[in-house]
Order: sequence, then C-alpha cells, then structure tokens
Amino acid sequence: QLDSLLHQTLPFHHVWVLAFGSPNEASLRRIAGSYNDSRISFISSNYDFKYYGRFQIALQTEADLVYVIDDDMIPGKKMLQMLSHVAGTEKYENSVLGSIGRILPFRQKDFTFPSYRKFRSKEAGLYLPDPAYDITLDRILQVDFLSSSWFLSAELVKALFIEKPFTFATGEDLHLSYQLQKYRNAGSFVLPVDPNDKETWGDSEHRLAYVSETTVIFKNIVEVRDNQWWKALSTGYITQWAAMYPHKIDALFYAHSIDEVKALGPLLEKFRTTVGKKAYLAVSGGKFCPCEDAASALNWPKVVCKERRFKIFDLEVGAILGVSNSEVPVLQAVYSSMKGLIKIHNPSVVITLADADPNVKKALKMATETNPNGTALVLLPRASISKVLWMADLRSTALPNWNKMRVSVNIITQNRAQSLLRLLRSLSNAYYLGDEIPISFNMDSKVDEETIRVVTTFDWPHGPKTLRRRIIQGGLIRAVSESWYPASDDDFGLLLEDDIEVSPYYYLWIKYALLAYHYDPQISFPELSSISLYTPKIVEVVKERPKWNPTEFFKQIHPHTPYLHQLPCSWGAVFFPKQWREFYVYMNMRFTENAKANPVQIPKSRTNGWQASWKKFLIDMMYLRGYVTLYPNFPNQQSFSTNHMEPGAHIAAKDNVVKHDKTDFEVPLLKDDFRNFLPSQKLPPASKLPSLNLFNIPVSLKGLKAAGAKLGQDVLRCNNVSEIVAVDHQTGLPARCMRF
Repeated sequence: QLDSLLHQTLPFHHVWVLAFGSPNEASLRRIAGSYNDSRISFISSNYDFKYYGRFQIALQTEADLVYVIDDDMIPGKKMLQMLSHVAGTEKYENSVLGSIGRILPFRQKDFTFPSYRKFRSKEAGLYLPDPAYDITLDRILQVDFLSSSWFLSAELVKALFIEKPFTFATGEDLHLSYQLQKYRNAGSFVLPVDPNDKETWGDSEHRLAYVSETTVIFKNIVEVRDNQWWKALSTGYITQWAAMYPHKIDALFYAHSIDEVKALGPLLEKFRTTVGKKAYLAVSGGKFCPCEDAASALNWPKVVCKERRFKIFDLEVGAILGVSNSEVPVLQAVYSSMKGLIKIHNPSVVITLADADPNVKKALKMATETNPNGTALVLLPRASISKVLWMADLRSTALPNWNKMRVSVNIITQNRAQSLLRLLRSLSNAYYLGDEIPISFNMDSKVDEETIRVVTTFDWPHGPKTLRRRIIQGGLIRAVSESWYPASDDDFGLLLEDDIEVSPYYYLWIKYALLAYHYDPQISFPELSSISLYTPKIVEVVKERPKWNPTEFFKQIHPHTPYLHQLPCSWGAVFFPKQWREFYVYMNMRFTENAKANPVQIPKSRTNGWQASWKKFLIDMMYLRGYVTLYPNFPNQQSFSTNHMEPGAHIAAKDNVVKHDKTDFEVPLLKDDFRNFLPSQKLPPASKLPSLNLFNIPVSLKGLKAAGAKLGQDVLRCNNVSEIVAVDHQTGLPARCMRF
C-alpha cells in the first residue's frame, strides 16, 4: 500500500499510518519506519478508536484534501491524480469521492424496505463496481455511501461529527455520506474504472474489496447497519432510490412534543383514513418526543418506530453533539431533516401547531421554502384542529394554496353602535386558523359619537385594522361599493353591514369553499363570483316574494347540498377580486339616479325599480354575464350570517314602500361543525352543484349565459345567441365578445 502511494503520478504531501489497539503495532511501526521518508508518519494508540478514529486524526491536517483508505486497498498509481482532478472541478468540489460504493435498498411491493444484505432480493440495493457480477462503471456515479476509501476536502471531514453517530462500532461510511448531504449539501460519488488499466483502479490487486463486500456479514452487525441506514432515510437522507422515485404525499405533520402529537392526532387520522390520501408524521424524538410514546398517543403499535415502512419519522433532534442553550442546534436539526423529508415525499402541506416553538416554526418555514414543487406550511391553532377535518377532502393540487388567499372583513357602519357591537362580538368568537384577516370600518360623514368610540377601541388580533370616514355623506350605494377594492387576484372582500351577525364557522366555510372551487387548478369555475354566508328564505326578485326552502327544493339531489344562484348576497358574502373590478367598471358605466332610465330591464324582475341599490347593478351584471354565487344550505336554513333587519337606509326607510317582515329574513346561525351536514361530509365536486337562475328556477350555467346573451343589454353589442361580454380582469374593462 505504501509502495503504491509513493509511486502515485500525483505526489502526496503527507501519509499518516494509523494503528489503534492493534496487536501488530510493532511490526507496522517497523514497516513505516523502514521507508525513512519524512512524509510518512506512524500514529498509534493502545485504545481502539474503531472506524471513526482515522477521521478524527484527519481533522488535524493542514492539507486541502484528504484521502482516507482501508488497509486492504492498494490503489492504482493514477488514483490520486484522478481523484484530485475530479475534486478540482466546480461540479464535484463539494463532494466525497471513492472507488467503491453502495446503493441502499429500494422499497418492496409490500411498501417495506428489505435488509441491505437480503439474499437474491433485487430491492436489497447494489454494490459497485463489482466484477464478480460483471458490474462496471464507465462514468462518475452518485451512490448512497462509499466503502474502503474516501477522498474529500479537509473542511468536509468536520461534517462527520455534527451529529452523534448511531453507533461508533461500525457505519462511519454511511454516516459520513448522510451528514455531508444533510448539512453540507454534498454528494458521494464513485469514479469510473478503465478495465484495461489497473493503475486507474481503487484496488489494483482486486482483492477483498472487489471479490466480496467489505461491509461485514455478521448478523448482529448487519442488523446495526440496517437500523443505521433506515434511521438516515427516515431523518431526511435522500437515497438514490428516493431521488429516482420522487414521492407525492398530501401532508407531513410535525410534532415537537407528545402534547402536540395528541393535538394533531384527529387531523392526522382523518388524512390517513381518507381514500386516496397519504400523510406521515415526523416527531422530534429523543428527550423532546420519544417515538414510541408518540405512537402510543396515537394508539399505534410501538413497532411502527422500528419497522422499515414510511409512517412515522423519528428525527432524534437531540442527537446533535454538544450541550447548548443556543437555539441553533434545534433549528439546524429540524431544518436539515425536514428539508430532506420534504424533498423525498413532496408533501402538499407541512402541518404543525401555531403555538409550536418559534425555532421549530422557523426551521419548518425554511425547509418548506426549499421545495421547488411547492409545499405550504400550515400553522394551525389547537382549537381549530377538530374544525378543519375537511382539509383531508381537498385535492392534493389545492392544498399548496392554503396560505395564498387573503380575506379581508369590511364593515359598513354609521349610527347603530349596539348592532355593531353584536357583529364585532360574533366576529371575535369565530375560528380563523391562524390566518391574517385585515378588518376595515367604513363610516359615512354622519357617523355618531358612540360608533366612533366602538371602532376606535375595538381590538382585532387577527390582522391590521383600518378606519375610513367620509367628509361628505355618500349614501349606502357608495358606502358599500367603495368599502373594498382588491389589491391582488388573491384578495377577497367580505362585506358586512352592521346589523349582520356571523356564525363562529363563517371563515371556515369561506376558506373551504375557496380552496375547493377557486384554488384547485384541476377545476375551471370562472362563473363563480362570490360566496354567500346567508341562506335566503324568500324569492327576493319576484313581486310576491314567495317563501323558499332550499332543503326541501333540493331533497332529490341531497337536502343539504350547497347550490349556485344567480343572485348576489348583500347580507354577508365574500366577493372575488376579478369580478369586483368588473363590477366597479360596470356600475360606473351604468349608474343612473333614476332607476327607470337604466338600460338593463330584466324581464319580470322587481330589481328593475330598485333605487340607490349597489346590489341592483351587481344583479344586472351577473345576469348579463352568467355569474353565480355559492350558497350554503343546512337544516332549518341555519346560516353563517343572519340579518337582524334593523332600521337603516332601506329597512323602514321613509320612501321604501316595501314592508319587511323580520321572520322572512332572520335565520338561525350555525353553532355546530357544518361538515356533518354536507353530502358525504364534504363539499360536492363543482360539476355536481345545482344552479338556479335569478328566479330560483334550475338552469345550467350555460343556460344562464344564454339568458344574458338573449337580453342583449350589456355594454358591448354581442351575438344574442352565442356570445357574452369578456373583460380584462386586471382592469375590469370590457374587452371583447366571447363565445360560451
């Protein structure tokens, strides 16, 4: 071996011959000394430092590059030159290089991983190059770990000691590759062999290393090494199998304590029991959250922590060396492991608790941001976990958009302070899932003193609070329509007058519906322009205003199916940004002080005579262009909002000839989880939602557009049979006629 090193085509700086606890120390020292070469040093110890000792010594070198080699390897004379050349390239400078490597096991059909020594198993991995099986290499190949020799920069040697190894008895080869990838983003590569030139071989005599694997075959050591590589894979080591077969799961949960495991349990279980969904759990492990305790908390058998199957990942966060009060070890360990797990499994969402350790949240945020395929970090308040079980029913394609939407609450108020207080109490008692919800108060010039005090002192912990007050009285049409304007295509406006009250579940309904029908890229639903919180009890646009019960009406489909209606809701609804911009332009082009002068007259609709109503213009636009609103439909017409019908601009106004019966408008608020009422306990597919025209008559979405086209009273003249107006959604301006 020394002869081979002395005759390398690229000379070395220094050779350290190491003997730890060796019975042959004297003869080995004599051999090293016989060369009488100042570059060769002999270092010995009575204590056997095992396989890690040589890397500890390597930390002392002043050289740039280190070549660690087993005593059974006699490298060809060109080996150092080849290794140095490759290590000097930009592509491989941050790598460990060698001449023998191993590909770790692949997953079997039963979703478990076999032992790396399993005989005659094609999934047990690969040892290469292996002339015994005619396996040769003609190019540089990335492997899971190297055997018998390692060539790397002196700086990278330090990575071996970042985490305490699984065992000091064996496995330094895998631990080095695992730590280098996890903390230095460095790969392990085997160099190609020229079968006709022994001087390029890592072991020029083809002895032990090429004929039989150097990785030991004793049963207890095989078991230890199996446990070691599985631990690496389950703490984020991206093996060649994982790189070749990227996975796609729905959710990866992270729990830092047993308490967090219990809190996340119901949602994890819902994901795992939903057909077609995959979800795994990562726990911090060690002193923070022992894996077996976590399994017990979920009523899982403790063996899940030992079997080689994806279900629970024990990150052993406490394994990083050193006793420290610093935040860095926890942050680094969670980040490094989760980064790998996210890359392997590509979860749509990573879910943890909103009150988790700040360092954990920071690490998870950094880890999710590394995934180019898009993984959303979801931080859920404990109280909301059992309320968002519908999350598991969303498509995998919709889940990454969890944090994309921004729903703002926009309140129109003037002189009903007690009504406003009731609304604010109901808003404060709702579930918000940790999302930021801006709130704005929009007041006309005649706002009273009591209302000013209420809005000024109101504390809103969920986002920024904005107050707007007019100098000149604008009236209700301006107060409502100017209360919100979208800042982006992900900005949604909830408009509430102060005599409305909301259910604790109102925001969950909005979030669920937006994710299911608007943020799922597999669904095209351009007709949906708003989501109502309220379920009407009458047919509003017909002169007689007959009573109407959607539960009875839709009982043949499902008594509690949500439905689409051409009528916008003014008693609690979320409006979509593109259609709201469109509405602004439309109302600006069509507003007349005299309702009868309006060019749009919908046949048989009492909206034609409505005065000073922003809703009238929105109804006209929706009718002409085939837009719809999503409405809830629950027992006894329970809703996410109700209108208390208190005197104001319309109700009990002097010039309003219509008498309003409070019982026709007030509905009970939903106090229970609405998911239980939905068909199959989830929102139906968009294609299954029934749709009604303005007069509560079932009409298809295409039929609604046909009715608007037939009326032919839009701002552009289009074909009355097959075209409606299409707009530029950035500006809301009418652009062209579009076939439907």
